[in-house]
Amino acid sequence: MGVKVAPDRLQTFVPGLDALTDGGLPRGRTTLIVGGPGCGKTILALQVLVEGARRAREPGIFVAFEERAREIVKDAGAFGWDLPRLQKDRLFFLDAHLDSSTVHGGAFDLAGLLAGLSAKARQLGARRIVFDGIDKLLAHLDDPAAERLELLRLHQWLYESGLSGIITAKAEQVDPRRSPRYGFLQYLADCVVLLQHRLVDTVASRHFQILKYRGANASCNEFPMVLSDRGIEIARYAADSLDHEVSTERISSGVPDLDAMLGGGYFRGASVLISGAPGTAKSTLAAEFADAACRRRENTLFVSFDEGSAQIVRNLHSVGVRLDRHLKSGRLHIHSTNARARTAEEHLLQIRSLVESHHSRCLVIDPLSALTGTVGGLEARSNLERFIALERNLNITTLATSLLEGFSEAHETATSAGVSTLVDTWIHLSYVIQGGERNRALTIVKSRGMGHSNQVRELLLTDRGPSLSDVYTAGGAVLMGTLRWEREEQERAARLQEGRAFEERQRVTGDSVADLSSRMEALRRERDERERDLKRMRQARTGDIGTGATRLGEIGRMRRGRANPPGSGPAKRPPRKP
Repeated sequence: MGVKVAPDRLQTFVPGLDALTDGGLPRGRTTLIVGGPGCGKTILALQVLVEGARRAREPGIFVAFEERAREIVKDAGAFGWDLPRLQKDRLFFLDAHLDSSTVHGGAFDLAGLLAGLSAKARQLGARRIVFDGIDKLLAHLDDPAAERLELLRLHQWLYESGLSGIITAKAEQVDPRRSPRYGFLQYLADCVVLLQHRLVDTVASRHFQILKYRGANASCNEFPMVLSDRGIEIARYAADSLDHEVSTERISSGVPDLDAMLGGGYFRGASVLISGAPGTAKSTLAAEFADAACRRRENTLFVSFDEGSAQIVRNLHSVGVRLDRHLKSGRLHIHSTNARARTAEEHLLQIRSLVESHHSRCLVIDPLSALTGTVGGLEARSNLERFIALERNLNITTLATSLLEGFSEAHETATSAGVSTLVDTWIHLSYVIQGGERNRALTIVKSRGMGHSNQVRELLLTDRGPSLSDVYTAGGAVLMGTLRWEREEQERAARLQEGRAFEERQRVTGDSVADLSSRMEALRRERDERERDLKRMRQARTGDIGTGATRLGEIGRMRRGRANPPGSGPAKRPPRKP
């Protein structure tokens, strides 16, 4: 996102500087850059001049009081600035180097120099001018009154010419703000910048601070400053606002069991920390994440502060993680470097540059604690805050590992520089030592925005990759490894024996049921036979009665009488005739 520049601001195009100064340095005013040797005063002033000529098409003049102009032009070639081309019509370098014989030969003032600069500025159409090493001039003027007079003359000339001026001066003391000479310079200047070069834990670092800026809402905090092959870059700690784009998309951690514990995986654009003691498989889980990202066809950057790329690929191959195929395809880029070779700030800026050039969507830093160990706690935390804010704004999913010394569970509550409070998901790996074995355990300490498992799971490493196993709890103790296996074997044997006993009971019961069924079938057949007998008896009785009646009828007919039908009673006699 570009910086909106007000008309009274001189855009410097120095990365980070315009954002810190609310759009740039004061236009048409004087800026003083003061600092000790090697802190980057000349480079910063020259970069403002060069970028103005290249990108704003504003010609400039560089007045060198200390170094020769040709030496400055030669040294600037290391930053890729093509000064000879710009010197043709946009940049002019003036040697104003003074030797002792020149000054001691008589009184000296800047009137003649300034008159010549006025003519050159009109000819070139200059808008910017740098006076580099003004302290060299002040050193020859051994009179405080003369020093102030010449500084006032220079300040007045800048104001009347309308040029945006930058003056650089070396610090005489550790704190240049306490020097009477620089106190006067700060009084004159509209903007005062302090550069410092110091050692932090044996690593050299540069820092930038705005001491004064008239009429602007500039940040007066101290910021890291990096000198790279492209010049100077000033880093802000973090964005002023905590608002950033968030995603509900889930992406895999590379371990299906871990995805299940997280309810589907990490959020896209989230920051993930895996902490633990040495050897707890932090790098393995990080590599699984990188492998899964590459299999999704997402460019991934793997930054290692412990091992070289060939060693990483070889070691991970033993646990079934094949990163060599992704290196060949270009999906994966491994950047290995020594953490103590640079400051944490320089490493982070380099990582950002690699992310942008590789178009990475996922980033792995192994271990992040290597960066926090090179600088003090508060500074390291500030660097990491800015970096995490950067990856969130770029919607990059970042997984970092953090080394915790020792195996005590008390280390779960603290990580280097307190980085665990900055991340979205924190996974902790630890050791459980039982029965002469050291086993790995995994737990999810926190995972913002998602329901996650609170279980402790045993982490197993095989030649097919890592997996998670349910731990066994017995009598309030958590069993892992061989103890868990033995207990599970005992349980399996008990279940097997119980199963066999059940099968025997089932067989006996089945036999009993079959016997009962057989007996019931026999009784059923006997019942049916008895029912048939009863039916035959009833049928026989009915036949006997019918046969008796028939015989009675036949007997009656034989007697020439009327045979009464059975049950009709005795036959009636006919009435007598009178």
